[in-house]
Amino acid sequence: MEASAQAAVPPRLKERYEQEIRPNLQQRFSYSSVMEVPRIEKITLNMGVGEAKQDSNMLDAAKEQLATIAGQQPSVRLARKSIAAFKLREGMPVGVSVTLRRARMYEFLDRLMSVAIPRIRDFRGLSPRSFDGRGNYSIGVREQIIFPEIDYDAIDQVRGLDVTITTSAKTDEEAYALLRELGMPFTREGAPGDDSEAREAAEEEQRKEEARARAEAEQAALEELKEENPEAYEKPAPADEEAEEGASEGAQE
Repeated sequence: MEASAQAAVPPRLKERYEQEIRPNLQQRFSYSSVMEVPRIEKITLNMGVGEAKQDSNMLDAAKEQLATIAGQQPSVRLARKSIAAFKLREGMPVGVSVTLRRARMYEFLDRLMSVAIPRIRDFRGLSPRSFDGRGNYSIGVREQIIFPEIDYDAIDQVRGLDVTITTSAKTDEEAYALLRELGMPFTREGAPGDDSEAREAAEEEQRKEEARARAEAEQAALEELKEENPEAYEKPAPADEEAEEGASEGAQE
């Protein structure tokens, strides 16, 4: 009974989305219906295992690790075509993949943002430039050991994985707003819909225009003064020319 009761408890991130984030986004983007508000549809985890073509144990290890991270059994990805340069034949295993939906999706995203990502060495925020133009976001994880479920002493080697978050958003700006509200630790620079760079460029161009206008006004004022008092702005003759003029005058006397 206790186990079934615990399983029925909705993920806290899903509750927060429904109670806080969804109303906020609906108001911010003026959606006419709650069904228009962007939501997370699925999260896909991919772990490449190129060494599997020489050692099948590598594939088994990666499969076990991804299952531990995702809480769901992954499937093996096979090569779609042969590539002679990589000694790869069609149908050979090249990695493992798992797709999360509903409760497991929210639970994984919660752990990713609140536990795993902060464990990245020298972490300074995720780039908001990794959207695909259709409202989906990808994260490249270099080391699977950032997930606390992975025992560092028990793994055969450090592996990376790709995390792709698929949303129902129509634009990257809407998807960015959704993920940021959920708690994704983005950097501020380069956010979709952020026109700060364009604004700074426009301000810089305006400053240049103002500087050119001031220079032209100063030049015009100087020309006007020269016309009013030309003697004050005549260039003095060079010293050698003055000496020659003085010598010629003395010779004439």
